[in-house]
Amino acid sequence: MANDTGTTGNQAGELDVEFTPEAGLKDRYTDRDGGNSAATTEKLRGAKQLVKEEAGKLTDQAGDKLRAFADDGKARATGMLDDLARTIEDAATTIDEKVGAQFGGYARSASGAVTDFADTLRGKDIDDLLDDARTFVRKSPGVAIGAAAAVGFVLARLVQSGIDANRDA
Repeated sequence: MANDTGTTGNQAGELDVEFTPEAGLKDRYTDRDGGNSAATTEKLRGAKQLVKEEAGKLTDQAGDKLRAFADDGKARATGMLDDLARTIEDAATTIDEKVGAQFGGYARSASGAVTDFADTLRGKDIDDLLDDARTFVRKSPGVAIGAAAAVGFVLARLVQSGIDANRDA
């Protein structure tokens, strides 16, 4: 069985994987080499090393793929935040005329806050964002759970409306 011990055990950054062959496996293949158990043991070591190397490669590839998806998502999110800030800024003029300059100022302030958030998000690395999220969840688990529930609800509504729109079309 292969078990990831969760540590990096060598200089190349590969995972330290503990590999224990299935019970009786060594005995089944010992006699195939004419009783040469040293050769069989060496073959098992080679197979173990091959499994470790391939697992390390797959782990690296998966990590690279996830980072690419996360970077793409971050770029999309900042673009959407910029669009939202422009929309709020455009609405501020209408708010000035209809409700009053004080409320238009609130809208401009909100637009600035959204723009600042987008700039902060754009300037951070994915690892920094994950660290910030972990810190936030540790400090405020109740708020994090509430936010996750709200986001889940919104996503479910968006998916449902997309499904309904496809049925109607």
